[in-house]
Amino acid sequence: MVRGTHSAERLTLARLPSGLTVETTLHRYEGARDGPTLYVQAAQHGREVNGTATLRRFHERVDLDALAGTVLAVPVADPLTFDRVSYTTPEQLDSVNPNMNRAWPGDVDGTLHERMAATLWEHASSADAIVDLHTGSPEMLTHVVFREDDDDSRRLAEAFGTDLLLAEQAEEDADEMWAERNFDGKLRVAATGEGIPAITPELAYNKQIVNDAVETGVKGLFNVLRALGMLDGEPEENGEAILARNHLGRVTAVASGLFRANSDLGLGDRITAGTPLGTLYDPTTYEVLQEPVADRDGILYALTKEATVTGGEKLANVALVLD
Repeated sequence: MVRGTHSAERLTLARLPSGLTVETTLHRYEGARDGPTLYVQAAQHGREVNGTATLRRFHERVDLDALAGTVLAVPVADPLTFDRVSYTTPEQLDSVNPNMNRAWPGDVDGTLHERMAATLWEHASSADAIVDLHTGSPEMLTHVVFREDDDDSRRLAEAFGTDLLLAEQAEEDADEMWAERNFDGKLRVAATGEGIPAITPELAYNKQIVNDAVETGVKGLFNVLRALGMLDGEPEENGEAILARNHLGRVTAVASGLFRANSDLGLGDRITAGTPLGTLYDPTTYEVLQEPVADRDGILYALTKEATVTGGEKLANVALVLD
C-alpha cells in the first residue's frame, strides 16, 4: 500500500547586511495518490498569527493516506515581520517595499522583500491553487477575498467559507485606490494574473491565537482540498457565505482626534447609506470634528474601536451585497 509522506526543509529567503540569513520552513505533504498541488502560506504580516496556528492544526489532523496530490505549506512567510510582531519591516531593511504583500511575484535582484517573495514564488507558481492566510484585527469581520472576474478563485472562496465572501475589482475596473495602494503586488493578484486560482482568507484577531478563528481556518482549508478533489467528500458549511463586493474606498477620519464608535453597530450588520458610525472630536477642546456616516448600503465589516485616530485613517468599511 502506498502511504502519504511529510517532509520539511529550511529555505533561505534573503541575506541581511551582517551576513545573517533570513530563513523559513516549507512543509511538503505528499498524498498517497496523484492529484493537484495546493500552496498555502501564512504570516506575511508578522502580527497575523492565526493563519500560522491554522497550519499547525492542519499538520496535526491531515490524513496523508487519504490525500491526493501535494500540499506545500509555509507557516511563516515573512520572518522579519514575525519577529517584530509587525505589519511591515523597518525602513532600514526595505524602504521601497516595507509590505511584503506588495512585492509579488518578486525579483531575485530586487529589494529584500522582492527577493524573499521571489524565493517563495518558485514554489507557489508551481501550484494549481493558492491560499494566502491572513488575520484581520478584532475590529474586522472574518472574510475571504477573491478577484471578481476569476470564476475558479470564486469557487475556492465559496468552498473555504466564512460569513462574508468579498469579490474584489481589479486594475481598470477598480477605483484609484487600487493603484495608490499598489495592490498589483499582492500574492493573490500576482497568482490570478498567472492563471492560478487564489484566495485571501482574513481570519479574526491578530496578535492572539483565538480558537474560533483557527477552527474557521482549518475547516476552510480542508474544504478547499475537497473542492480541488484532493480529499473525498463535499465542502462543509463554514459560515453564511454572503457574497459582496469588496469596498476599496473607506470611510476615513477627516482629522486627528478621539473617535467614539456607534455602540449600536456590530460587525456583520446590514446598514444603509447615512447610518451614523460614531463621533470624532478634539480631545483638548471637545469640539466635534466629524460625525461620519456610511457612504453606501451594505454590510459593515470593519469599524474602528481604538479611540485615538489620525487624519486619513480608516474608520469603517462597508461591503456591497451582490445578488
